[in-house]
Amino acid sequence: MRYNVEVQFRKDHIIIDQDNITIGIRSQPEKGKANLELIKKLAKHFDIPSSQVRIVTGFKSKKKIVDIQK
Repeated sequence: MRYNVEVQFRKDHIIIDQDNITIGIRSQPEKGKANLELIKKLAKHFDIPSSQVRIVTGFKSKKKIVDIQK
């Protein structure tokens, strides 16, 4: 399933509305730390391994498309 994800920094939440996810990230967007936290949070929320969450586009953007395999 593909989701449009919007990242908000310095917050801690996950809001899911159909195919859209708004997620709060505490990590700074440096050297992929925020992307790693994003993957871990989504994996934990959907109760799947991190390897089943993949960022498709938007590696350096607040708006991303993420593929989640259940």
